[in-house]
Amino acid sequence: MDNVKKTEVFLYDAWKAGEPILLESAQGTLLDIDHGTYPFVTSSNPTIGGALTGTGLPSQFVTEVIGVVKAYTTRVGGGPFPTQMEAELDERIRKVGKEHGTVTGRPRDCGWWDIPQLR
Repeated sequence: MDNVKKTEVFLYDAWKAGEPILLESAQGTLLDIDHGTYPFVTSSNPTIGGALTGTGLPSQFVTEVIGVVKAYTTRVGGGPFPTQMEAELDERIRKVGKEHGTVTGRPRDCGWWDIPQLR
């Protein structure tokens, strides 16, 4: 049972000892249940605030945030998708990028990099 710990205590002790802590959030801001393109959202908060949820760490402990984006946009299911690629390129990108929903296995639609959305 050495691998089972109270997360908030473990992370607080690591922070107090000056150890680096890396948190990862998945999906994207526009899928955020509170800030996304509702009703086409996920059931969680994939923003930086959501990354802290469940850790027990306060936001004051965050000293750096690094945003990572793909070179193209994807979407599973309905919702606004103004940059969706034409069918042939969409299928090619989907195949090369292995773009399928992690839970449902549904193929993701692929679109061009969307700078206004990224902003």
